[in-house]
Amino acid sequence: MISFTLNGDPVETDAPADTPLLWVVRDYFKLKGSKYGCGLGLCGACSMRVDGQSVRTCILPVSAVADRAVMTIEGLGSKAQPHVLQDAWVAHGVPQCGYCQSGQLISASVLLEQNPNPTSDEIDAAMSGNICRCGTYPRIKGAIQDAASQLRRETDSGNAS
Repeated sequence: MISFTLNGDPVETDAPADTPLLWVVRDYFKLKGSKYGCGLGLCGACSMRVDGQSVRTCILPVSAVADRAVMTIEGLGSKAQPHVLQDAWVAHGVPQCGYCQSGQLISASVLLEQNPNPTSDEIDAAMSGNICRCGTYPRIKGAIQDAASQLRRETDSGNAS
């Protein structure tokens, strides 16, 4: 049995230890937001957060997350309380086909957590390797910049009280 935390909840799986985390999350826990893209860890569609880092889960065996914290796109926000990035994604019209969006959002969330005021070059570096076949990269960057501004405003207003 492999135990880990999934979107804040403790879980266990009897999946074979070498099964990619992506398939365990999709097939055992029925969370379908993270997608299978290339199967080689190159496109980013399968990205999830593992202990706060964006990780390509199509090549990560579930045994590697034993006793660790995993967050999928389903854990980032909800319909009732979307993450600021999800609101920015919609405002900028980022989603086209939507296939890469969960991985893009996971990587962007890690970036903003680690660097709340990223430069254009830092956004490019953090998002490199997340492939969007629809080519919405300028919209993705704009959404990240707006979300960063929103988070800074929220932090500044919280510090003012």
